[in-house]
Amino acid sequence: MFYLFESDFLGLIPETFLLLGLSALLGYGVWYEKGRESDMTSHQLWIGGLCLVFTFILLCESPLMNMILCYNTLIIDGMSAFLKSLILISTLCIFGLSFAYLPQERIKAFEFIILLLLATLSLMLMVSSYDFISLYLAIEFQSLGLYVLAALKRDNEYSTEAGLKYFVLGAFSSGFLLFGASLIYGLTGTTNFEDLGLLFTGVGPTDLFTQGSIVVGLLFLSVAFLFKVSAAPFHMWSPDVYEGAPTVITAFFSIAPKLALFGVLIRVFYLGFFDFLFSWQQIFFFCSLASMVFGSFGALGQVKIKRLLAFSSIGHVGYMLIGLATGTLQGLQGIFLYLLVYMIMTINAFSVVLSLRTREGEPKFLLDLKNLNLKSPILAITLSITLFSMAGIPPLAGFLSKFYLFFAALDASLYSLAILGVLSSVISCFYYISLIKLMYFHKADEVELKPILPIDSQKGLLLGLSFFGILFIFLYPSPFFLLSHAAALSFS
Repeated sequence: MFYLFESDFLGLIPETFLLLGLSALLGYGVWYEKGRESDMTSHQLWIGGLCLVFTFILLCESPLMNMILCYNTLIIDGMSAFLKSLILISTLCIFGLSFAYLPQERIKAFEFIILLLLATLSLMLMVSSYDFISLYLAIEFQSLGLYVLAALKRDNEYSTEAGLKYFVLGAFSSGFLLFGASLIYGLTGTTNFEDLGLLFTGVGPTDLFTQGSIVVGLLFLSVAFLFKVSAAPFHMWSPDVYEGAPTVITAFFSIAPKLALFGVLIRVFYLGFFDFLFSWQQIFFFCSLASMVFGSFGALGQVKIKRLLAFSSIGHVGYMLIGLATGTLQGLQGIFLYLLVYMIMTINAFSVVLSLRTREGEPKFLLDLKNLNLKSPILAITLSITLFSMAGIPPLAGFLSKFYLFFAALDASLYSLAILGVLSSVISCFYYISLIKLMYFHKADEVELKPILPIDSQKGLLLGLSFFGILFIFLYPSPFFLLSHAAALSFS
């Protein structure tokens, strides 16, 4: 009965191509490289990168822009297209960072690329999920790849610990998701988000017991998703996993899963449970506030670079939850704009960290940034501008995205959240600027200046493009406003 799914397969051409591409790459790795001693890392990365580029082209040129597929389990719309594009671009950037990193760390490119492409495919399916069953399958598909990627350096005990901790807590949060979804299914008889939205429209359940039970189910669902995006107070796994995983994998963890999961959060709560706005709004209000506070104060005591970036990521999640808590179209647009700017800033930060590698290895501690201005003035100014942007200093891109979210909160009468967001931004300036102090104002005679290894062309290109984006988005933000506004409108 192929004809039943004929148009469905047309809608899923980008995902199908990516699946076929990684299958071909799997065969290439198994058959062509078997027994070969030569290093084929760059070949595999180029092929994987081409798969992502062609998938991105197919996504942009798809004739089907609004469609429900596979018996109401998947959906294609402007929001999914926007987030899938960001996921593909971020994964392509991770490939660019990996050209020099994989040989230096002696990581096998073959399994790294296959797992990364599988995780990307599952994230794309997650963004398109329109039903709890397809959502759970996509989340588990993605999680299995990420567990292995976190523990990819098998001879490193920190990497093994990161993979194990991520696996245990990821399975724990999946249990919460299953329990919440099964509770809602038992009370309503449906797992489809649109059906749930129609069921609750206007009146909601008249039985107080049913209404209370659905709120409990929503609580379990929100806990599961907040675990996945590492929002406080469910953030405890994040710094350890970020610290133990290989740095390029840490960069992937920081960006791609958050892009997909915020799409899922919007889809579930805005489409399926919008009539319970006042119930889940309080959850996200509290978690947004907690994430901003924990992210800002937790980063103050850190001495390692990746742990600092992990707490910084927790703080950024807190800002994005402001947009989710507003329950408005302007809040959605603020989230999409923030996700775009956050992706650019994070890629730039990790590109700089990986560019600071010496013969002893990559920098691990904040003190390794001492006198960076003397070793590499260009990297020092690049990292400084990125840190200012993360702190929300005008006129950089980070200020633009925070400014828009705070105004969305004010429009939704969430004055306390907007004020506390500004205050936490001020606190975060302290540890960002302390890094700049280390780079520029540390006494030169106190440290031996170790020469930095030459930067490869792929990393240099990423540094240049992301730095350009951080500097100039504020000067001409219209295309990014239009993209984020179109994504928000397509959802509404």
